[in-house]
Amino acid sequence: MRKIFYTVAGILLASQFAMPASAQTGASSGSLDQLLDQVKSVRQSTEEAFEQRRSEFNAASAAEQAAMMKEAEARRDELGAASAKLTDTYSANEVEMSKLNKDLQDKANKLGLSGVFGSAKQVASDVSSILEQSLIGSQFTPAEGEVGRVQFLRGFAAKRTLPTTADLERVWFEIQREMTAQGEVARYQTEVVGLDGVAGDAEVIRIGPFTATSDGKFLSYQPTLGTLTYLPRQLPDEFMSILKKFEGATSGYAQAVVDQTRGVLTSLYIERPTWMERIELGEAVGYVILAVGFAGVVVFLFQLVRLILIRIAVARQFKNLDRPVADNPLGRVLLAFRGDPSRIEEDTDVAELRISEAVSREVPRLEAFQAFLRLAVASGPLLGLIGTVVGMIITFQSITETGSSDPTLMATGIGQAMIATVLGLGIAIPLLFANALLNSLSRGLIQILDEQSAGMLAESIERRRNA
Repeated sequence: MRKIFYTVAGILLASQFAMPASAQTGASSGSLDQLLDQVKSVRQSTEEAFEQRRSEFNAASAAEQAAMMKEAEARRDELGAASAKLTDTYSANEVEMSKLNKDLQDKANKLGLSGVFGSAKQVASDVSSILEQSLIGSQFTPAEGEVGRVQFLRGFAAKRTLPTTADLERVWFEIQREMTAQGEVARYQTEVVGLDGVAGDAEVIRIGPFTATSDGKFLSYQPTLGTLTYLPRQLPDEFMSILKKFEGATSGYAQAVVDQTRGVLTSLYIERPTWMERIELGEAVGYVILAVGFAGVVVFLFQLVRLILIRIAVARQFKNLDRPVADNPLGRVLLAFRGDPSRIEEDTDVAELRISEAVSREVPRLEAFQAFLRLAVASGPLLGLIGTVVGMIITFQSITETGSSDPTLMATGIGQAMIATVLGLGIAIPLLFANALLNSLSRGLIQILDEQSAGMLAESIERRRNA
């Protein structure tokens, strides 16, 4: 009898403490450790209550124990009857719900609503993917406790029951709102993540679903986070100047930068290496080519300024041939003979040789550094060819080491080869034109010296004949 009473009392206590425990567990949002502590606490309370009931039962007299036993059995029978009644009610409700669902489905099929709802779910699924990638989502952020538009559309598409009117209206609303926003230029406040990873509110200007800017910088949309971030590298200055004018506009029409691919071209554009990065890719050969080119530019500028000054001095001397000055080639040629009349030779052949000697003495000064420029022009493509060969060696070495022709692995070697070629041609072509310019200037000055020396020889011969 006692054993039976203990069992019945345990059942009653378990039923008494089970509901609070389950309610407490459902309301708790803690970790598994907290849940385990709650279970231990409930179990300890149950054991303490059981021990108390057993102590009370053992302390009672035989008549009291019989009464307590009878009361426990009556309570057990009462709970069993209630449980059986609830089970029957639950089974009846399941049958009724199944019947109602079947009737609802039959009516929906007769009205053709299943196809309509199926199409609506398919549209919701397709639109949710588009809206997830759209930067317009940064403007329509859900309020606290509200389901976001992408989450709602996906939940709607996953529903197995017939949707409500409110659900269908929101699907239409989200689609219409996206279509309307795509044709707008909007200015709004939202959260923007900086390059340091810290998020903060900022004023954002959105051009449809294409471009977003803030504080004179372009932004990119992160669909997985649903936030806007600053580009790690901004676009070139020509685009930034357009952006600055666009953000300052308040009305009318303004020029703007729009990426019709919704950020794809922008991300590719900012990944382009700068000129310094390209030069670094060329490594040692590239630096040698640049050194040769820099030396050629310095030499060209020095000789260009020198020839211009000489040309000015010769032009000044050309206007005053009777008074030669030694600060220019023409004056020195004239002084070689006119400064001392005794040096004018009686023999015409000797005078001609003297004049040729004076002109030849000036030619190296006028053609200085042109040989170096010709050397730089010839060496540029050759150095570029060396860089090309080195780059191809690196490419084939990467293929040999990895055993695959992955373009990513070969990009470094091919890039080095191409950059070296470009640098070699890049210094050769400008220096070729520079050398041609210097040659033209020097030839012009030499031509003046030849003409004046020939005129001076003719004049000396004429004087001898008149004498």
